[in-house]
Amino acid sequence: MTWTRRDFIRTAMAGLTSTLVPRAVAAQGGATVKPGGAAVLCSRGRDWGTKVNGEAWKVLGARGSALDAVVAGARRCELDPEDTSVGYGGLPNEEGVVQLDCSIMSGRLRKCGAVGALERIKTPSEVARRVMERTDHVMLVGEGALRFARTHGFTEENLLTEKARLRWLKWKENLSTEDDWLPPADGIYVDKDGRPMGTVNVLAVDASGDVAGVTSTSGLAYKLPGRLGDSPIIGAGLYVDNEVGAAGATGRGEEVIKTCGSFAVVEAMRRGLSPQDACIEALRNIIRWTRANPDFDVKFVALRRDGVAGCAAITGGSSRPFEASLQSRAGLTVLQAAKV
Repeated sequence: MTWTRRDFIRTAMAGLTSTLVPRAVAAQGGATVKPGGAAVLCSRGRDWGTKVNGEAWKVLGARGSALDAVVAGARRCELDPEDTSVGYGGLPNEEGVVQLDCSIMSGRLRKCGAVGALERIKTPSEVARRVMERTDHVMLVGEGALRFARTHGFTEENLLTEKARLRWLKWKENLSTEDDWLPPADGIYVDKDGRPMGTVNVLAVDASGDVAGVTSTSGLAYKLPGRLGDSPIIGAGLYVDNEVGAAGATGRGEEVIKTCGSFAVVEAMRRGLSPQDACIEALRNIIRWTRANPDFDVKFVALRRDGVAGCAAITGGSSRPFEASLQSRAGLTVLQAAKV
């Protein structure tokens, strides 16, 4: 075959175009949106997913940024006292004090910010964003994080709601049979699904193809004061790469930290695994690390830059549902987590 200069240019441009245009490949058990379209993934099922994604989609649907969208979604949980695992109303540490952890990451900016053991501020996602945008640090914790929040005009408030206080008091009264605390008349408090924990991940890609994520939590209920889980740790509870996508974790944070979980998920997607298979691989690594049958829960969610999403979980025998919710212009899709 004889090549002309025109043939060579036409073939080269076709190859370049196929490289630059993302392809929407549906992951097994996952979901996809139109290539180049905006999408937001929340680590909750339909009820909370509708609320959180709804706030984020107000931003994305108006062609706003992924960074603004994930903060809007996280705030929906952080400000709701009915959510006892995030922000205002979160279950406290063993001394009855609510301490919040949060991380945020922008693929476009290639920057991240985090706060840990933050007290008396309802929206740690906004404080973490200030750390990312207004300092050259990544993480502030404890009193330093609170002072930073005050400097930026955040209002201090009591985060312990009556509902959370009563749950904490029941736990304290049933902690031991050898102290002076007595349980209430309605019997011993036992959580059927084990020690209460919870987190929210919000991951988004906007119409420009930029990716961002937030992971926010009040942490393991009744934890030792000052304990940090995976949520404020970049690479553990959250990781974002604008060339690949984003991932977040919920569940037993100590196990996620040991394996750099969210970073592992994103790197697996970089190697070509689907979001769901990437989540599964990271969970199997946790199982390999523990060398035992896990008696804890961990869930990973992942959103690829082309809008494909996935979710997988170690359930530890828990009966609660493990789901995630994807919002795009096509509507809301609830993803059932693959169990590992």
